[in-house]
Amino acid sequence: MKKLLLAGLLVAWLAPVAAMAQDAFNGTWKFELDNAQFPKKPDVFLLKDGMYQCKTCMPPIDVKADGSDQTVTGHPYFNSVSIKVVDDRTIEETDKKDGKTVATSKTTVSPDGKTAMFAFSDSSNTNADPVTGSGESLRVAAGPAGSHAISGSWRVAKLNNLSENGLLVTYKVDGDMFSMSTPTGQSYVAKLDGTEAPYKGDPGTTSVSVKKINKNTIEETDMRDGKVISLARMTVAADGKSVTYAVTDKLHGTNSQFTAQKQ
Repeated sequence: MKKLLLAGLLVAWLAPVAAMAQDAFNGTWKFELDNAQFPKKPDVFLLKDGMYQCKTCMPPIDVKADGSDQTVTGHPYFNSVSIKVVDDRTIEETDKKDGKTVATSKTTVSPDGKTAMFAFSDSSNTNADPVTGSGESLRVAAGPAGSHAISGSWRVAKLNNLSENGLLVTYKVDGDMFSMSTPTGQSYVAKLDGTEAPYKGDPGTTSVSVKKINKNTIEETDMRDGKVISLARMTVAADGKSVTYAVTDKLHGTNSQFTAQKQ
């Protein structure tokens, strides 16, 4: 299953803001897992007759489930996928880019078929150590008769853990410039007037623009080759101790919300 986008939800959509040394956004922030609100729109998978489909991946994935590397196109983070069927409730996925492993995951459906536990390691958009974690998905709809237990519609319910390098982001404001950096190698420096600027360290995000709405709110727009792929509105609480992120994923048509605490 595409846990990779989890890493995308907690890393790629991080955004900075500020205006002076005491600006509300300045500093390092750590995302919380307990109150994360993941997209309600489910992911849809089908594993049947030796073929695996991720119908909600963008673009969709349709490969043999025989454990061998299968070429895929249109994905900035990987260009081959391997699906191994471990047993009637478990699959393992390995994603590679140009022959190098960039992500692995293992997903096991519960005996009653209602939940799926997953664990992953993802370096597809990092320039450092991979982001690792585990979590739980809830079944929304069953797959067709005769299909593997992984088939059907699933909604990510929670992340049980995530490595610290996937939870931290640092913001700095210098005059009218806003900078962002993460332990996994993403960064940008952009004007706070919405001017487009390069986004570094993420093969799926090529440029960004940030706009200051008020002293406690910033809007970030992420783009890939000129096309808007996500929007994030970040609002610092009145006490300056937390920031809330309301994120719209334009590629998948989903919304999510996260909170980070100032360190």
